[in-house]
Amino acid sequence: MNASEKLTALRAVMAAGDLAGYLVPRGDEHLGEYVPPSAERLGWLTGFTGSAGIACVLQDEATLWSDGRYILQMAAQTDAAVWQRLHVTHEPPAPWIAARIGAGVLGYDPWLFSEEGLRPFRDAGISLRAVSPNLIDQVWADRPAPPAGPALPHAEKYAGASSAEKRERIAGLLRDKGEDAAVITDPASLAWLLNIRGTDVDCTPFALGFCLLHADGRVDLFMDGGKLPAGTREFLGNHVAVAERAALPGALAGLGGKRVRVDSVNSPVWFADQLRAAGAHVAAGQDPCLVPKACKNAVEQQGFRDAHVRDAVAMARFLHWAPTAAGSTTEMEAAAHLHALRAEGALFRGDSFPAISGAGENGAIMHYRVTAESNRKINRNEVYLIDSGGQYADGTTDITRTLWTGPDAPPDEVKDRFTRVLKGHIAIATLVFPDGTPGVRLDSFARHALWQVGLDFDHGTGHGVGSYLSVHEGPASISPYLRPAGLAEGMVMSNEPGFYWPGHYGIRLENLVIAQRSPVSAEKAFLQFETITWAPFDRTLINTALLTPSELAWLNGYHANVLAKIGPLCPPDTAAWLAQACAPLEHAA
Repeated sequence: MNASEKLTALRAVMAAGDLAGYLVPRGDEHLGEYVPPSAERLGWLTGFTGSAGIACVLQDEATLWSDGRYILQMAAQTDAAVWQRLHVTHEPPAPWIAARIGAGVLGYDPWLFSEEGLRPFRDAGISLRAVSPNLIDQVWADRPAPPAGPALPHAEKYAGASSAEKRERIAGLLRDKGEDAAVITDPASLAWLLNIRGTDVDCTPFALGFCLLHADGRVDLFMDGGKLPAGTREFLGNHVAVAERAALPGALAGLGGKRVRVDSVNSPVWFADQLRAAGAHVAAGQDPCLVPKACKNAVEQQGFRDAHVRDAVAMARFLHWAPTAAGSTTEMEAAAHLHALRAEGALFRGDSFPAISGAGENGAIMHYRVTAESNRKINRNEVYLIDSGGQYADGTTDITRTLWTGPDAPPDEVKDRFTRVLKGHIAIATLVFPDGTPGVRLDSFARHALWQVGLDFDHGTGHGVGSYLSVHEGPASISPYLRPAGLAEGMVMSNEPGFYWPGHYGIRLENLVIAQRSPVSAEKAFLQFETITWAPFDRTLINTALLTPSELAWLNGYHANVLAKIGPLCPPDTAAWLAQACAPLEHAA
């Protein structure tokens, strides 16, 4: 089926249900960023494969929204003859739909929207109707089967705490709030709480399921029994009761009269609807695992450090190789080469996301994913951006470096943009700030040097990272948008300012950092960042005349640490290259 035929089929089932419109979000019943192929409904309908988006199909119009990371990708992947493409912030869906749907009914799948996700449509006065089963599933003839990989134990030597300890800790939070139970729908929270990992989602070790955590520490786990081998069931223990997902409605019905926490932002509205119908009191509140999971314990922090050293050896070998391979290798071949280098490292479990390997104009597509159709040669004398990461049993990595492929010197304009991005990166790396500061207050430091010359970038500066979990983890972020959680000790965040010139090139420089207690004040809790990523920045792209003495000192100190930490672990040829790449820089005359 082509794009037009898919819309025709969907509109037919909409008409049969007396629907004027239907919402198709990018997501599954866990409302996360990373989903199995069976849940890629938006991609099937539109052709757009970005990790964030929503479509609305009316009987005479069809529109797709995403954020600034994906504007170019939407244009490249969707048929302009049938799809309008809009920026989700500049032209939000709810008012756009309200202006067109009139008194008509807008359908949605209650498994794919949270209560807060539906709020803008309710506030816009749109008549909404929960529709089940999903309408896309009714017309997607060759929809893949749901994943069925096993859930496996995650050793305490990597987790730093037993599942029993975590369950009691989180149950205590529920008791403090007078809550009898909490619904856990986030697969990262489930994995963290029960110390299990899986293979249901590419690059992210999830075992998809749901659970109810009771205030006495007991857990009811709802997961396909075929995903739970005998060893895992034994590992979970007697306080984790296992049932099929089909048992969920009955379990929720049994909570009548109880006070049950449901995350109104991150959990499907289906759960709140079921609980209210059963007579339960729904206590809207954040998933109780989110903050404890984000604040890594000492074992997890050390695991991150160890994983990053091993990852850095692979990155050094890649950065040594990449400029010499320019002119004879492609974006896909480069990504595959980096994967192979990582795979030689201990405890490697796979990529943490599909590598963004973008040469020239492709690097300007912020979340570019190279395909057989877009794949091109990495040429000499151009900008090449590689954003990649690894999943290790003891930690997750995410690093971006931007290279000049040479052999000629880069244009001064490219060096200017690169150095301004580097200044923003250094600004975040050296910040000292009060404990609990919202990331929105830190974000502008990363943009200051770009703003001075009228430039900016249309994505956040930093996201949380899970411990052998999702490479994008809440609840905190460093971005222009206010998030409910501030920065706290133990959070692992990315530091990744950038600059993008559509049609020409992209620049992004990313390290991971851990928020640590700062000694700057004995009177009040302050934090600072410990950088844990170790790879040189391309010195050919740095205009040292733009760096302040303190920025240059940070850069030289960082490079000295890179050389000391990984130089002895690299092959001799890479170690020799690394010594040159990390040599001290001086201010340009």
